[in-house]
Amino acid sequence: MLRSFARTAALLALCSACAGGSASHTTAARGSRDTITHEQLRERGFPNALESVEVIHRNWLLARGADNMAATGQVQVYLDNRRLGGVQALRTIPTQDVAYIRYFDGIAAAGRWGAGHEQGVIFVATFQGTPGTVRP
Repeated sequence: MLRSFARTAALLALCSACAGGSASHTTAARGSRDTITHEQLRERGFPNALESVEVIHRNWLLARGADNMAATGQVQVYLDNRRLGGVQALRTIPTQDVAYIRYFDGIAAAGRWGAGHEQGVIFVATFQGTPGTVRP
């Protein structure tokens, strides 16, 4: 009985590992709900990061909930770990040098960058990015 259980558990673990690897590869190739890839930017020919986000993930640009003590301000934009300001800063970033654009929700952003990021962060990484750039 114990041997049968061990075989079943091993088979389930193997199946889960195979399915997980396949799904993550597919997601990475197509992008995901929190990342816009360089390939997506190139395929669609967007002139700047703002236009790409407006078309592919418009919801990233929207502040969540009413301004209050828990969630103040606006979505912030970072370019290679340098804070640029609000979402209009995306207009100044040409897409030809962008490796990827990633969205961090308010909880993840506040945890990483601290107070003032409760509405989220749109992080743009370029191919010339600085060391320590967040990877998708």
